[in-house]
Amino acid sequence: MVALCAATVAVGISSPQAWSAPGDGGLVADFPRLGLEQVGADSTLAFYGSQGVTSITLPVPPGLVPSELTAVAELPVNLGSGTLTVTQGNRTLSRVVLPNVDRLPITIPLDGVAVEDNAVTLTLRTYLSPIAGYCLDPTNPLRLTDAGIVYSGSENPPKAIADFLPPILQRINLFVSPTPTRAESDAAIRLATAVVAHYGKQNTAVTVSPLGQGETAPPQPSQPMERNVVIREDPDAGISLVGDVGVPALIISGPASELTNQSRLMSSGLSRLALSSKAVVGPLRSSPQLAADNTTMRQLGQPGVNATALSPQVSIALDQTRLGRPAHDIRIHLQGSYTPLPPTIGGQLIAAIGGEVIDRWPADSSGSINRWVNIPDRLLQRYTNLGVALNISGDTGRCGEFQPITLTIDGDSAIQSALSIPPVPGGFQALPQAFMPRVQVGIGDSFDDTRRAVSILVGLQRLSALPIETAVKSVPEAISSEGPAVLVAADGWTDSSITLPVATNTSGELTVQNVDGSGAEGKLTLDPGSPFGSLQTMFDGKRTLLIATSNNAPDQLDGLLIWLDSDVEHWSRLNGNALIEAPGRPPMQLSTDVAAAPEGPSQNRTALYLGIGAGVVALVVVGAGLIVLRSRRPQG
Repeated sequence: MVALCAATVAVGISSPQAWSAPGDGGLVADFPRLGLEQVGADSTLAFYGSQGVTSITLPVPPGLVPSELTAVAELPVNLGSGTLTVTQGNRTLSRVVLPNVDRLPITIPLDGVAVEDNAVTLTLRTYLSPIAGYCLDPTNPLRLTDAGIVYSGSENPPKAIADFLPPILQRINLFVSPTPTRAESDAAIRLATAVVAHYGKQNTAVTVSPLGQGETAPPQPSQPMERNVVIREDPDAGISLVGDVGVPALIISGPASELTNQSRLMSSGLSRLALSSKAVVGPLRSSPQLAADNTTMRQLGQPGVNATALSPQVSIALDQTRLGRPAHDIRIHLQGSYTPLPPTIGGQLIAAIGGEVIDRWPADSSGSINRWVNIPDRLLQRYTNLGVALNISGDTGRCGEFQPITLTIDGDSAIQSALSIPPVPGGFQALPQAFMPRVQVGIGDSFDDTRRAVSILVGLQRLSALPIETAVKSVPEAISSEGPAVLVAADGWTDSSITLPVATNTSGELTVQNVDGSGAEGKLTLDPGSPFGSLQTMFDGKRTLLIATSNNAPDQLDGLLIWLDSDVEHWSRLNGNALIEAPGRPPMQLSTDVAAAPEGPSQNRTALYLGIGAGVVALVVVGAGLIVLRSRRPQG
């Protein structure tokens, strides 16, 4: 069993570093070394061909300056020599000769780098030459792995509310009453999801802890690149910094009717104007934006994509969370260009998803692209990558001396879609887009339910490119509402109006819905019974629900949430419509709906296996299946 008094929603701890502690306040970073993934960039940089290029943007906390890039160089086959340069604008910051031995660490100085608006943008270029008589493999790039950034200097502690949230935030620690009010729970969830949405790929960790009896401030100072926040219902409305030395804590307080407005300050543009140690916020209206049927790649965050190679290919991210709703009937009007081919070279353009070609057409001498491509609903996932490639045939020379081809898809390419009811796909892949633009959060009055709700909503927010708007209610109120809802019932599910896909009780009986897709139930009685924790999602005919519950085993549910929080990929890899954990067994992903996910060669929809305790009891239910972990969020 797992007992929790605080929730850790993600892991974002930096590698060992030297830190300084100014006075009794929170600690500041002193000459930190961070992996690129900790600052929201990819930890592996790839450079294809004889001349490769990539750009990275690095956040820089006030008081710090980037001094070095570090990495391990993985050399391509047949490399004779190579040079890497780093430029900022028109200035060359560094030029490094690559090692001639594979997987050697390299250090790239950044002397003279200029910081602007707490960030730097660097361009890295590689110039590679093959061994005499050999060719570089165009599919085998130079890779810089385990890349990191070393900063010099000491972080400046914030002096005003506008500076409280730094450019790099590894963890935010929220403190609430051990018996939080609904307003305190609502503010904690809103602040947690807003912070995660703001920092994105930094994967900022979130913890929720109860204040001790009589405490009004955090019991411990914050660690480097962390922040402490107290959320308290109080007659005195406002946001204030507490602590004169080091990194102060932030206190968000106000009566129930005002507390939400105060917490919204940290996620609104007004935080830039809070240039004092205390600020009081007037009404801030949240107006979720309704999704449009017509948009463009640019409006969805892709200003355009291009590639230069002998057979160039690009990837277009169709992200339903950016569309802001569950969508289907998606069409994209591909507009762009490619280098015109000479008469001696043939070519065709191919559009594919997951290796399956969905459209192809011949390349011609015009070099223009103007074609509508329909995305089959059966291939849709939360994130669907549409690949567009130009394949050529003909004599391209010994080492591909034929001129490289540039393939470009313009950011103004139109994308059309329609609201999907029910969502396509269903199950966990429908989340969080099925919760947009607003989701009800039904919880009890306990601190533990607030902690569980924060864990779930932070996990969902990590999947989304857009902020998720939430509203906390009681569980009965959320059930009776018409909108989508997250429901936390840790002790057990008792509402007979909603039937769970996989129901368990304390007597050991399991009930699985929709056996063989017929709508019939399958039952199994376990002797002895076993505790279960589960996270299950369903579409009830008008809305999507996500229910966190157990068979009177809340610790088992907590263990399941800990597993989800232990790796940022766990949420994105969920498929099916039920995630269940039993003691001594890893969590199991199940599907009780044959329409929940397209069938694949790795899926078996004829058997549902539940591991119970130290042994394994096999429950055969025709029509349900063991779901294979897959579907990662696209990079970029």
